[in-house]
Amino acid sequence: MAGSRLEKFGTVYSRVRDLMRSGVIKPSQKPIWFDVYDAFPPKKEPLYMKPHTRTIKKQDPVPEILYREDEIRAKFFEKYGTGYRSFLLHKPDFVSTCQRFVDKYMELKSRDELSEAALFEETGKALLAEGITLKRRGAPPGSAESRESRLTDVSAEQQVRYLIM
Repeated sequence: MAGSRLEKFGTVYSRVRDLMRSGVIKPSQKPIWFDVYDAFPPKKEPLYMKPHTRTIKKQDPVPEILYREDEIRAKFFEKYGTGYRSFLLHKPDFVSTCQRFVDKYMELKSRDELSEAALFEETGKALLAEGITLKRRGAPPGSAESRESRLTDVSAEQQVRYLIM
């Protein structure tokens, strides 16, 4: 049966006393309080208990910083995924497909007054016209013509949906 910490290690007084008896602590190095404690020992052994402190979770002082481009990137990755070779870190002048998409999106946004969904589709079409093919997540691999036809089919579906609503 395990005893208390006091039984295992002793008190500070008993530990210092034993170190002095063994010669590890010389009489010239004796702590000031030792003679007083020896002359007037306490009725109860002093017991140090660590005070219980409540830990209050502090709010993070740094607010989240989100830019408009981050929303576009999130939508891009949600729709198109990471794709093949998203980032080539060994080429310092490499611009990822996602960054090209964001740049083209901002360029088209500054020129036209389109809705968010239409602007997103127009950006995809503009990149396709520049020779950058975007593969939708979960879409079967196909030729560039089939991708272009799918883009026009999607925009036609959206127009029909707006007419129905």
